[in-house]
Amino acid sequence: MLLNMSAEEKSGVSADPSNNHFEKLSALLSAHLGFDGNNKEGSLKKSQGLKKPDRIYQLRILNILKPIPWLLLAVFIFSFIWDFDDYFASFFGIQLQFEGILRIISVSGMIGFLTNWTAITMLFRPLKRRPLLGQGLIPAHKERIAYRLARAVSDDLINPALIQQKIHESKAVSRYRRLTLLHVRNVTSKQAFRDDLKTWILEYISFQIHDPIFRKKISAHILAELEEALHDKMLEKAALKTYSFFRGQTLEEFIEDLLTKVPVTAERSIGFIDEYLDELPGRIEKNSEKIDELITQGVYMLVNQLNVQTLVEENLRTYDEEKLENLIRNATNEQLKTIQYLGAVLGTIGGFVIWEPLLSLTILTLLFGTVFLIDHLLFRRES
Repeated sequence: MLLNMSAEEKSGVSADPSNNHFEKLSALLSAHLGFDGNNKEGSLKKSQGLKKPDRIYQLRILNILKPIPWLLLAVFIFSFIWDFDDYFASFFGIQLQFEGILRIISVSGMIGFLTNWTAITMLFRPLKRRPLLGQGLIPAHKERIAYRLARAVSDDLINPALIQQKIHESKAVSRYRRLTLLHVRNVTSKQAFRDDLKTWILEYISFQIHDPIFRKKISAHILAELEEALHDKMLEKAALKTYSFFRGQTLEEFIEDLLTKVPVTAERSIGFIDEYLDELPGRIEKNSEKIDELITQGVYMLVNQLNVQTLVEENLRTYDEEKLENLIRNATNEQLKTIQYLGAVLGTIGGFVIWEPLLSLTILTLLFGTVFLIDHLLFRRES
């Protein structure tokens, strides 16, 4: 303790007004209360993140569709060598002419793929406005996208009312208050914590009392209070001045002399800390409802001050065009690629319709009708 400080230590205290006392208190509380990041006792459970969408099905479809554009290109090249020249057949009285079918379906499929690829590319490119090519749809409307997205988030996804509702439904405040109370009860019952806290209190009192500036301020304050209290009491004021005269000290010096004895008195009376720590958990538990209410009101006040729309919008506005593109592509890359390759499939189907409209439409109607019927039945079964 600092009750018997050397001259060098006292000099060091005066040179450094703070003397790192509050840093010591912070370290003391962190060590005993378990605020260290590595201490998992009593720590709050991390919220489980939402399960990521299953990508296996998406990737499986994508892997099936990927070879189609290359296959169409190969068929297109092959059509210059051979394309069912002079081939024909009859189907239920319908004369089918196969000559040129490979080129028709391959060209239609590649057009479908290139159309979708161009449309998706034009969403993002060019990043910067060009004299003739213009600018991609998303970069050109970045400000509007930021505003609309922020508005949607603040109105429908995250808003103060929803946050307050979730806090109320989860009863998080009362649950964490109980955990904190249990932790405080365990810590305050440890003798090591009590000894360290007493030592810090005595050190801090000793540091303050040995500071001449602090003593001057306290004595001046006490003297002012005494003069105000004895303003109309002439007898008591005369007795106090007489006592001071016989001691050979001014009243201010007398008060400062008493202050120097405070550390010794504090060391004798430090046992009150044990009584206070014994009563602390009970006081917290007794006022648990008020504590929960105060914390909840504080959280609500902070939530109401939170402008979600401005926060999201300002954050999105800081994104450059390339970062915004990466943000969208990372979330929708598989879907966008699937759309590109589906363009090749739909283009190929369109090629069959161009080749033989009536027969192709009949077969496609039956095929798609069967697929939709099976899908509907499976969906109802799962539901």
